[in-house]
Amino acid sequence: MKINMNEWKDTVLSSEKRIAIPIMTHSGIELIGHTVKEAVTNGEIHYQAIMALAEKYPSSASSVIMDLTVEAEAFGADIVFTDHEVPTVVGRLVSNAEEIEALKVPSLLSGRIPEYLKANKLVAAHSDRPVFSGCIGPYSLAGRLFDMSEIMMAIYIEPDNIKKLLDKCTQFIEEYCLALKETGVNGVLIAEPAAGLLSDEACSEFSSAYVRRIVEKVQDESFFVILHNCGNMGQCTGAMLETGAAGLHFGNTIDMVETLQRCPSDVLVMGNIDPVGVFKMDTSEDLYNKVADLLQATTGYRNFILSSGCDTPPGVPFENIDMFYKALQDYNTK
Repeated sequence: MKINMNEWKDTVLSSEKRIAIPIMTHSGIELIGHTVKEAVTNGEIHYQAIMALAEKYPSSASSVIMDLTVEAEAFGADIVFTDHEVPTVVGRLVSNAEEIEALKVPSLLSGRIPEYLKANKLVAAHSDRPVFSGCIGPYSLAGRLFDMSEIMMAIYIEPDNIKKLLDKCTQFIEEYCLALKETGVNGVLIAEPAAGLLSDEACSEFSSAYVRRIVEKVQDESFFVILHNCGNMGQCTGAMLETGAAGLHFGNTIDMVETLQRCPSDVLVMGNIDPVGVFKMDTSEDLYNKVADLLQATTGYRNFILSSGCDTPPGVPFENIDMFYKALQDYNTK
């Protein structure tokens, strides 16, 4: 669905009513009776899950599965699949300067990339609302290739080697995002949770500088970048803003009002209902109250978009999703 995203954003900013865009795809997989493993390996099933969710719930945009193993797999990392959990990266692909130097930037035919491009193309062709694709951020991808604990030390001990790895990760993500843009989707949510472990200065140097390269390459009036960092506890919000992304998506550990106070009014700010502790584990009544409280607290900020703090997990009760949207509807009809 072709949309001028600047005009779409203006509509959001000019309305007194709030909209919701939860990052929620596993519930769609459950609606169509398939497993997570089937959805993350088959673009047709992935597409069906997104459309089933769109037909059932009034999200103001659709999002694809937040799978942070797709790009690592394309580079050659080993992935473990189970039927009902998101895939995970195992082992370590590169561990020294020589291996980083030898690492090849993969083609877009590698691993499951073609299946994800297929899912995006199908959703874009049939959606009646904006569609946000998804990919991993450069620092989070580098951490999956180098090992997350090791990269946290290596950025101080051997920063030049890590920057060489980040260059390769960024090159691939740029190419992937351009291919996603070609499918007809309206934007991409770049998930960079590992950068939330860094200080603002380190986040700026080892994440935001590279995310900005991607933003400058792909973002325009037809395609928005939303930067997701659920690891950020407030210390690197400034670095996130440096990327120039049209929107920022925050996790449940952050103070949403304080964050909105720090963000310019023309940047979309999204979050941050706890995907596990609230969406999955709370009673529907408690969830309703927490959503209502968040909406009330953020009343003065028209750039706020209600969302989950991260991708909601498998097994979220459907009555909780119903109450999430009921709280939004009740707020908008006051």
